[in-house]
Amino acid sequence: MKKRVGLLTSGGDCPGLNAALRGIAKALYQRMGDGVEIIGISNGYHGLINNDWRVMRPEEFSGILTVGGTILGTKRTPFKLMRVVGDDQVDKVAAMKQSYRDMQLECVLCLGGNGTHKTANLLAEEGLNVIGLPKTIDNDICGTDVTFGFHSAVDIATEVIDRVHTTAGSHSRCMVVELMGNKAGWLTLYAGLAGGADIILIPELPYSIEQVCAAIEKRAAEGKRFSIVAVAEGAFDVEEARMKKRDYMALRAEQGYTTATNRIARQIETLTGIETRICVPGHMQRGGSPSPYDRVLATQFGVYAAKMVEEGRYGITIAMKNDRIAANELRDVAGKSRLVPEDHRMVYTARRMGVSFG
Repeated sequence: MKKRVGLLTSGGDCPGLNAALRGIAKALYQRMGDGVEIIGISNGYHGLINNDWRVMRPEEFSGILTVGGTILGTKRTPFKLMRVVGDDQVDKVAAMKQSYRDMQLECVLCLGGNGTHKTANLLAEEGLNVIGLPKTIDNDICGTDVTFGFHSAVDIATEVIDRVHTTAGSHSRCMVVELMGNKAGWLTLYAGLAGGADIILIPELPYSIEQVCAAIEKRAAEGKRFSIVAVAEGAFDVEEARMKKRDYMALRAEQGYTTATNRIARQIETLTGIETRICVPGHMQRGGSPSPYDRVLATQFGVYAAKMVEEGRYGITIAMKNDRIAANELRDVAGKSRLVPEDHRMVYTARRMGVSFG
């Protein structure tokens, strides 16, 4: 009897998903031949809940190494709603377990970020054979040194900062670039350093607008005609740090914004008199072809996941540890985030060069 392996991609898309799917499939076909059948589950956990799947053909995994997005489609199905029965009266956990049985799966491989891993762990606790693969441009999954998708996003975000430099210099402006990262500042930290940002604001280090403006004015006094501020979308100031998130988000909503970026730009212009503009690359950071690094990393993760299927090791997620591919127990990483520590070497490097963190 063929071993049936389910694949799903969940949460926000990022470059490298197809490369990982290809790595899994090619390794399984190479090692198990006709003894394996791959089931593609559409649109993440939404497809698993609604029994939306198809038997994949080997040729569907050819020519996708360099293709962005995901051939399986993806949707966000929040973990906090998984045990909530909504108006549709669907018990999501029970539905996923029934779909798993209907597909006659040996296991299901879940490619995604933190939310995806929490649901993967829930399914493992419910008795399903599950393997996670860590993808996110935020690079914030606990237990792995890096996630696929991150380096591609850093490349894109860095190019944005590079391009903003020339227009900022030409117009003697301050440019505020908002980058993705709601809870973790890895993307903004790496892109800010790679792109030569003068000020880097991340969620882990609440900023003072006075310190931000002081850094800009210091540059102006030194004859530098422009400044670049890289801001993570989840950044907040020292006053907001004393508040609960729901309270400061409600206050922001009253003032007409969700992220701090517009407020920061307005405050810089008001307090320094320097013309300030905003650049928000948004979903461009998720799109396009994966970088060579992410193609290799995603392939390695996929091949290792296939090896775990062959060995029958489940309830795990794949990781990079000290330049070696390994596995963590899902229960040990689900629900935990890898955030930027204040003493991280990248923060140290930036500060030694005079970069301000507000």
